[in-house]
Amino acid sequence: MNYKIIAQETLNIEAETLINAAKNIGDEFDKAVEIILTCKGKLVISGVGKSGLIGAKMAATFASTGTPSFFLHPTEALHGDLGMIGKDDVVIAISYSGESEELSSILPHIKRFGIPLIGMTRDKNSTLGQYSDVVIDVIVEKEACPLNIAPTSSTTLTLALGDALAVCLMRARDFKKSDFASFHPGGALGKKLFVKVKNLMKTDDLPIIKEDAKVKDAILKISEGRVGTALIADDEDKLVGLMSDGDVRRALMRQDFSLDDNVMKYATKNPMSIDDEEMLASDALVLIEEKKIQLLVITNKEKKIEGVLHIHTLIEKGIA
Repeated sequence: MNYKIIAQETLNIEAETLINAAKNIGDEFDKAVEIILTCKGKLVISGVGKSGLIGAKMAATFASTGTPSFFLHPTEALHGDLGMIGKDDVVIAISYSGESEELSSILPHIKRFGIPLIGMTRDKNSTLGQYSDVVIDVIVEKEACPLNIAPTSSTTLTLALGDALAVCLMRARDFKKSDFASFHPGGALGKKLFVKVKNLMKTDDLPIIKEDAKVKDAILKISEGRVGTALIADDEDKLVGLMSDGDVRRALMRQDFSLDDNVMKYATKNPMSIDDEEMLASDALVLIEEKKIQLLVITNKEKKIEGVLHIHTLIEKGIA
């Protein structure tokens, strides 16, 4: 049995379903978007079984893209949770057949309070279709299941239509990356857009030595500082150089090397630094990678050392 061909057939069937739906999408979709846009409350998604699983995912997508939303199981609604639906809310009810018993049981109660109802079903004449203010067609020619029974193409289409609604709402609200990051502050994008250099830089026990120090003093400070580098400052505590463990190794290769040499003989003079601790950590990472360095020194406007930011810290904190 060639499973690769079966997989290709499955994907082709579902892809064709999506393409056909895209060609046939109608004005009802526009109406659904407008109803949600004018909603003053929350968007409530409801469905049973696999439709419920799709609905839960849709609710999560809406909630993270600027449309307050939650999933409500019809059975739970019948046993007290119907009160979670407010008069300013909008409901999206999902049922491929449109005749789900549990879902059909709560529809009269939703309409009794005049709550706008968007139905997602294949049959506009079904119970769900008749109760709905707007019906988004979920029509498939065949399921990808070889028995044409298990919800496959139909669930894929429902999920995709939910994504299409969410994208339309994002466009209508001019939803930006910064907005998305606000809903995901702990995610990669949130870190990229919100974490600043000042949040990650090391400011305590900095490995600073004076420019008249000896190489042996620098080696000791490098070991104590645990950032692989000693910072060299002048008498006014301004940054004038760096002595890294790499600089030490290169110095050891020189025939005239002495531990009592002045540190500035082997130091990196006028090293890369920034005087803006408000810089995004992601931008600092770009700078570090462009300059092919591991440690970025942060100073104030007078070039006095304020802290350091190591590339390892950025990686550990998920900025990279």
